[in-house]
Amino acid sequence: MRIAQIAPLVESVPPKLYGGTERVVSWLTEELVRQGHEVTLFASGDSITNAELDPVVPRALRLDGQMQNSVWYNLLMLERVAQRATEFDMLHFHIDFFQFPVFRDIANRTLTTLHGRLDLPEIQPLYRVFNRAPLVSISNSQREPMPPVNWRGTIYHGLPADQFHLVEKPKDYLAFLGRISPEKNPVAAIAIAERAGLPLKIAAKVDAADREYYETIVAPLIARSRHVEYIGEINEAQKQLFLGNARALLFPIDWPEPFGLVMIEAMACGTPIVAFNRGSVPEVIENGRSGYIVKNIDQAVDAVNAIGALSRKNIRACFDLRYCSAVMAAQYVDIYRKLLSENPVTAREAA
Repeated sequence: MRIAQIAPLVESVPPKLYGGTERVVSWLTEELVRQGHEVTLFASGDSITNAELDPVVPRALRLDGQMQNSVWYNLLMLERVAQRATEFDMLHFHIDFFQFPVFRDIANRTLTTLHGRLDLPEIQPLYRVFNRAPLVSISNSQREPMPPVNWRGTIYHGLPADQFHLVEKPKDYLAFLGRISPEKNPVAAIAIAERAGLPLKIAAKVDAADREYYETIVAPLIARSRHVEYIGEINEAQKQLFLGNARALLFPIDWPEPFGLVMIEAMACGTPIVAFNRGSVPEVIENGRSGYIVKNIDQAVDAVNAIGALSRKNIRACFDLRYCSAVMAAQYVDIYRKLLSENPVTAREAA
């Protein structure tokens, strides 16, 4: 099958540092290539892939100070994809909704994975109008706020089985990984660590939009604490040691998390998760097996104290069963084939 993967341009594929969507696109693309499909990746020119790379911009927009607005570059990418559309059996988009009007007439040869939150009221009219576009959600909870649309399935993220390895004897600290923002709730993570009497290591980026929150709320808490170390943003190679050596990952989110990639990264290391019961958490974590799902800080402290009862081998087994990139890719290919069977004239036959 000839497949186009269309990625965001803000980060490279895979990203140098933070970038969940781009990382998932990379894992999916590489696994599809490994399975023998002909894949073209539309992404920034500094992306690294075994697929054919069609570089829309020279480098990731976040790294280029001259490129302040990604909208114009998304339009340029859509024009590039449209010019080559007949070369592919399936066009798989990861850029929200920009493609809907451009590819409306061939919607049945497209698939869009929605990676973000869908509970924002301003997006509801858009999805009501473009309700023929085949969509995939990354958790069942993510799709709950949506109007009736053309859902083709829920596919959980997956990463390569050898990306991380099991660490059976961790060190004595808690980990927080991701972004410093109110919805990720590092304040709660600090409180949990303080009350549990354990060190907390925070490896997280600070976006410009969250700089004030970090400087006025989070940084003072870190400065006053004897338990908290702020490491900053880390790359993919550093995650193995950071997550694998942690006693547990704290995930005290305060928003409807669509998926939460860091949870399965921790599971791949055998590291249990203590997470607030929001968004996708009860879908991703098997409570009492791969971690503990809690409602508040008090329960989180109790969970941290009980974390030694969980088997890190069993946590890695949960990952192997549900969250490998091979599993994710196979599920996407199944949807591709179902879509094409509903429209048996492929792109190349129609050309």
